[in-house]
Amino acid sequence: MVILVIRPTRDTVDIALVIPLSGPAGMFGPSSEACATLAAEDINRVGGILDRPVRLHPVDAGASLPELAMRIDRMIERGQIDGVIGWHLSNARKAITPQTAGRVPYVYTTFYEGGEDSDGVYMVGETPDQQLFPALRWLRSELGISRWCVVGNDYVWPRETARATREFAADTDITIVGETYVPLGGRRFGAALDLIRTSTAQGVLLFMVGADCAAFNQAFARAGLDHDKLRLSMMIGEDVLYAGGANSSHGLLTASGYFEGVVSTAAMDFGSRYSSRFGTFAPALNNIGESCYEGVLLFASLAESARSLDLRAIERNAGRVSYCGPRGEVMVRGSHTTQPVYLADADALQFSVLTELNS
Repeated sequence: MVILVIRPTRDTVDIALVIPLSGPAGMFGPSSEACATLAAEDINRVGGILDRPVRLHPVDAGASLPELAMRIDRMIERGQIDGVIGWHLSNARKAITPQTAGRVPYVYTTFYEGGEDSDGVYMVGETPDQQLFPALRWLRSELGISRWCVVGNDYVWPRETARATREFAADTDITIVGETYVPLGGRRFGAALDLIRTSTAQGVLLFMVGADCAAFNQAFARAGLDHDKLRLSMMIGEDVLYAGGANSSHGLLTASGYFEGVVSTAAMDFGSRYSSRFGTFAPALNNIGESCYEGVLLFASLAESARSLDLRAIERNAGRVSYCGPRGEVMVRGSHTTQPVYLADADALQFSVLTELNS
């Protein structure tokens, strides 16, 4: 069956920016939108994409999955958009890919569980072998942390990441000694805290989202578990630290391709321009929001290299695509990007980079 995508003549490149504006991950929406806006402005300042200015159309990734899928399908069918970019949860990605596959480019900016291979999807975000597993190896080597509990939200990213971690650990002396899941939006953490307290775990792998993660960190600290157990949280930015408060961040670490505290010309320039553009009361700059800046840069680079928005042209040229952004030089390898990844620990309400990780 041939899928016909209507492409009316427009003098703009229109992109659906799919970010969480509600729900447990909703706190990431403002920084994601701000960073994507800054990227679009930067690109438009130098001529846009294919000599056309970029327009972003925010779409709430916190909507119900059928509603989200229907909206993306409708926007594509009506020729309203040339592609999709966004940071959102993996369950939202799985609702979007059937709508975009073979039709328009889709740049997914979230670090995720790996394995995405839908037609026309390109990933900015780190996978466990780039981010989580090197962090676990470093913590084992440098701090002797080898026994972990997993606490996650109950949906695809935490469960699939935990499965991949068990497979990784099977070839090491790292052990997963407990595993439990909490519904998205849930606040009953008693069973998870009891599991951690009674286990032999030296650390907790925290696969929780936004407000849920902040609430769990508060409960973890109130229970006194932060005195002798580390947490490695994989979906966390400064906004989660602010929501949890300084008393909940002791012994909390994360790994990412970007931190505001990375000392590089590109990262510092980006932070300065973000502050100048959005002012004193700007949404907290964090790795999640910044990934949307990267996503717009990647989309533009893919289209410019192909000199087209056609998926087949992009696919033929993607292996030659690279760009320089806040994370340094980023290159496309297959449908993923390669980039430096850093381990950082929370110092009250900000992250301090400990080391660059080797994957």
